[in-house]
Amino acid sequence: MNEREIEYFISSWKLIPATGGVFDVWVNGELIFSKKEVGRHAEPGEVRAGILSVLETVRPADFELAAK
Repeated sequence: MNEREIEYFISSWKLIPATGGVFDVWVNGELIFSKKEVGRHAEPGEVRAGILSVLETVRPADFELAAK
């Protein structure tokens, strides 16, 4: 799924900052990364992979983004 396709399947997303650099990332009501929970910063691509994992559950198998 490319970045243009991603926007069709996100009904909501939240990055919730807290004190001390702690943050949570939620997509469509599902927590995909919590710095406090894992005790570290996200690795490169880790948050994107979490987003794609959530979106694959709602994307129809036959979905194709129409050319504009």
